[in-house]
Amino acid sequence: MTAAPALRRRRREAAPFLLPLLALAVGGAFAASLLIGPAAIGLREVLDALWAGEVETTALIVREVRLPRALLGLLIGATLGLSGAALQGFLRNPLAEPGLIGVSASASFGAVLTFYTGLAGLFALALPLGGMAGACVGVVIVQALAGRDGNPLTLILAGIAVTSFAAALAALVLNLAPNPFAALEIMFWLMGSLADRSFEHVWLSAPFMVAGWLLLITLGRPLDALTLGEDAARTLGFNLRGLRSRLVLGTALCVGAATSVAGAIGFVGLVVPHLLRPLVGHRPSALLPASALGGAALVLLADVAVRLLSPGRELKLGVLTALVGAPFFLLLVVRLRRELS
Repeated sequence: MTAAPALRRRRREAAPFLLPLLALAVGGAFAASLLIGPAAIGLREVLDALWAGEVETTALIVREVRLPRALLGLLIGATLGLSGAALQGFLRNPLAEPGLIGVSASASFGAVLTFYTGLAGLFALALPLGGMAGACVGVVIVQALAGRDGNPLTLILAGIAVTSFAAALAALVLNLAPNPFAALEIMFWLMGSLADRSFEHVWLSAPFMVAGWLLLITLGRPLDALTLGEDAARTLGFNLRGLRSRLVLGTALCVGAATSVAGAIGFVGLVVPHLLRPLVGHRPSALLPASALGGAALVLLADVAVRLLSPGRELKLGVLTALVGAPFFLLLVVRLRRELS
C-alpha cells in the first residue's frame, strides 16, 4: 500500500473523532484562559470564583477580567474559523479568508472614526457600535458592486475594492489624528487584542455573532453541491444568488461584530479551514463546524500565549496571529504553485 492511500484511510478513520477532539481542545484552551494571567490563581479558586457570590479580589479578577476575555476569544475564534470555511467553500479557493469581502476593513474604519471624533471616550460601547456600523455600510456597498448575479469573481473584486478604500480611509484618519496619543491609541486597537474587554462587549457582540453563525452553518448542503460546479448546484435546486446573499450577510454580522470589539485578528480564517479540510474529506458541510471549533481553540490558545510570551507588556493578539499565519500563508502559496506546475 502506498503512502497516499494509507494517509487517506487514516484520515477517514479519524474523521468521526475530530469534532469531539476539537471540543476537548476548546474546553482545555478555555480553562487555560481562565487560569493564566498576571495574578496566580489556582483551579479551585477559579471554580469558587465562578460559582460563589463572593466579591473578593480573586472573584472579581476571574469574573470581570478573565471570563469575558475567554468568552470573547471563544466567540471570535469560532466566528473567524466558520466564516473562513464558508468563504473558501463558496469561492472554491483555499486562500480566501473573512477579510476578503471587505467586512474587516470596513469595521476597522468605523471603529477608527469613533476614535477620531472622540465618541470612543464618551461611552464604552461607542467603539464596537462604530465598528458594526462600518461593517454594515461596507457589506451594502459590496453587495451593490457585486451585482445581482451569484458570480464569485464579482464578489471578490467588489470585496477587494471596498477593503482597499476602507484601509485608505483608515490611514487618512490616522494621518489626520489631532494628537500623537490619539494616533497611538488607534494603532494599538488596529493590532487586535482581547485585553481590557468586559461583559458589555460580550453582550453587545454575541447576538450578532450567533446570528451570523446560524446563517453560515446552514450553507453546508449548498456548498457541498457547489463543489460539483455552479451548473450542477443549480440543477440540484440551489439558488446561487440567495446563497451568496446569506454568505455575505452572515459573514458581515459575525465578523463585523468580532472586529468591532477586538480589532483585526488575521489569518485564523485562512489557516484553520486549510488545516482541517483533509481531515473531513474536503466536504464543506463537515468543515464548517470543525473550523468553528478549531478557530475557537486557536484564538484562545493564542490569547494565552500573548500573556506568557510578554507578561510585562502584553503582545497584541493580532500581531501574534500574523507572525504565525503569514509564514503559513507563504508555504501554502508555494505548495499550490508546485501543484499547478
